[in-house]
Amino acid sequence: MKVLLVNGSPHKQGCTYTALNEVAKSLNENDIDTKIFWIGKKPIGGCIACKSCVTKGKCVFNDIVNEFLDIAINYDGFIFGTPVHWGAMAGNMASFMDRVFYADFCSNKQSFLLKPTAGVISARRAGTTATFDQINKYFALMQMPIISSRYWNIVHGTNAQEVQMDIEGMQVMRILGKNMAYFLKCKKLATEMGLKLPQQEKVNFTNFIR
Repeated sequence: MKVLLVNGSPHKQGCTYTALNEVAKSLNENDIDTKIFWIGKKPIGGCIACKSCVTKGKCVFNDIVNEFLDIAINYDGFIFGTPVHWGAMAGNMASFMDRVFYADFCSNKQSFLLKPTAGVISARRAGTTATFDQINKYFALMQMPIISSRYWNIVHGTNAQEVQMDIEGMQVMRILGKNMAYFLKCKKLATEMGLKLPQQEKVNFTNFIR
């Protein structure tokens, strides 16, 4: 079983990475393979509602979004991490998630259907709860079970060293990893016992072309 952790920070090994890495270590200790996927720091344009993904099966803009979509279907679970920028998630991460999920939905690939997920938020001080609410809305739209921890998945610090000193925050990350691993193992056991995923009702994707 494999979990893909998405680093939505422009800093490859900064605060967000530090939090995600703690989750990854906990997953690894529970026999779950992990990979951290960095979206980079090049500007990521937002969705322009061109609807090309309905027929193309991918986003019309061939960038990091399509690179992620190409591998997402091979993973069993996801963690999406983002720093707070002003009062919400980082702009690049918002554009990335808009296009990833919209393109997957409109192309009916179902790469994320009923796969467990969670959001991880890092901040210097505030804006974390607003961003936590923001990121969880994506998962609810995509029929993804949201894995919780002992508290909200939030860490504080201005650099990686300060995040490591956030004792409660790092503990929350470890518990999140353990809970994700447990859910994945339960799902695998259910599949082995013959339990099938719920049958999906058909969606008329031509309704999305206007």
